[in-house]
Amino acid sequence: MEEQPVNIPCPICHVEGEVYMIAHVDEIPYFGEHTQVTVLCHSCGWRQTDFIPAEGKKPGGWSLVVNSPETLSARVIRSSSCTVKVPELDLEVAPGSNATGYVSNVEGVLNRFIDIIQMVLRDLRSEVERINETAPADEATLEEAMTSVMTLMNMLEQITTVGEDNETSLTLELLDPHGHSMIIHEDALHRELDEEELLALPVGPDPAVFSSDDEA
Repeated sequence: MEEQPVNIPCPICHVEGEVYMIAHVDEIPYFGEHTQVTVLCHSCGWRQTDFIPAEGKKPGGWSLVVNSPETLSARVIRSSSCTVKVPELDLEVAPGSNATGYVSNVEGVLNRFIDIIQMVLRDLRSEVERINETAPADEATLEEAMTSVMTLMNMLEQITTVGEDNETSLTLELLDPHGHSMIIHEDALHRELDEEELLALPVGPDPAVFSSDDEA
């Protein structure tokens, strides 16, 4: 795949002449032909990837109940405009200005949540240590921090054990206002997004190739 120069400054480091685009057309089973577009900066290392289906797609939501090793293996296409949720745990990852698309499976998506939870846990445990070292300790703040630690530990337990048996289940939801995301599994459910959901959902970053001030 050959890199093509893009005549815009990098949206992160603003260096000109270092932004390139790679486009790759591929066929994903049940998803159809799509173009994987990656825009990258050789100056600062910034990279943005997205998936664009050949056929126009409507805004849509996908959901799958994860309750077995087989559902953990279900393929997931997540575009940069997609919000990912695990409603039972009140977990949500919304696309920000630097969001990027990826192809993974359900287990890989859940592992991304695990990484985030573990990062927050490390910060909370450091905060607990800091509070314990104060004299006198702030009991109210300590209790609040410990409660948050226990809540996150419970979330980790549920995510890491989901799919081991049919008694434990979680729901993975993808909400995409551009309709470029999908869960590929016979039990995955698809629905249209209503007007209220569309107004509330973030749409992720603007495509870098159209973000030049000269084209505004």
